[in-house]
Amino acid sequence: MTHGALIDPATNAIQTMMARQGYARLSGAETFAQLGVGVAEWHAFAASWNDLGPDLYMADGGRYRRRRHATFRYEAGDFIRQPHQPHYQSRDYNPLNGDVQRWFDPVEQATIDSPVCRAIFAFCAAQFPMNGTAHVEMHQFRIEARPGEVGRPTPEGLHRDGVDHVLVMLVERRNVREGVTRIGAPDGTPLGEFMLADAGDAMLIDDRRILHGVTEIHAVDDNQPACAGTRLFHFSSTSSSAMLGCSATVSSKSCLVSPAFTAMAAACKISGASGPIMCSPTTRSVVASTIIL
Repeated sequence: MTHGALIDPATNAIQTMMARQGYARLSGAETFAQLGVGVAEWHAFAASWNDLGPDLYMADGGRYRRRRHATFRYEAGDFIRQPHQPHYQSRDYNPLNGDVQRWFDPVEQATIDSPVCRAIFAFCAAQFPMNGTAHVEMHQFRIEARPGEVGRPTPEGLHRDGVDHVLVMLVERRNVREGVTRIGAPDGTPLGEFMLADAGDAMLIDDRRILHGVTEIHAVDDNQPACAGTRLFHFSSTSSSAMLGCSATVSSKSCLVSPAFTAMAAACKISGASGPIMCSPTTRSVVASTIIL
């Protein structure tokens, strides 16, 4: 397994690495230092992954993924939540589930209003080029593997999301093996692989330059719940052709049935749209800290 270099927080080299290689990695400790959040705030935020509705759109017939979804308009330093609408991707980017309007439960407002989520928005606004208006999508993912059924974080394989920039952040990983992140050039040439293993481990991606994917996940002990959580943010300028939205509530939720593996994730995309002001990122003092989960 090849390993890309992690960010040195003392040099604040995230943007430099993004410009040079199209992606950057942060350890959990580095992420928490950037966000300036504490243990209690993180645990309250992570708890929202325990209440995600099922993803009923998997074309492979799998029922291993749960998620919530929200969209925002970024303009003049503000992230503005949009009316709930479906998540949509072209088959050009998602050959498995593309060309379908997929309705997921909306992200709870309490999750969006949390100090951690607000800090993540501010971090993204500081690290990604945010000139003009952008469309942002936020996804919470939970991937589950049960006896006889693996969990597939990215069943479409190595892919682009069809946006400008992506933030992937691990929320929790428990009783899990494998689930290796792989990155590649646009022609499919492998560029490396590594694992988001600890809470807060994160990757920033220039989606126009880098393909990404995650291998199947398996439970270490099939008799115990296993989970790995991730938060994903997608950012696209208003000139981008790939835009996602949100505007109806899916009320159906099935209870979790003896999962042997659970992967939890959050995501957020930016592309152009409009709506009511949600939050404004503010400058936070960054204090180096280690969070033990």
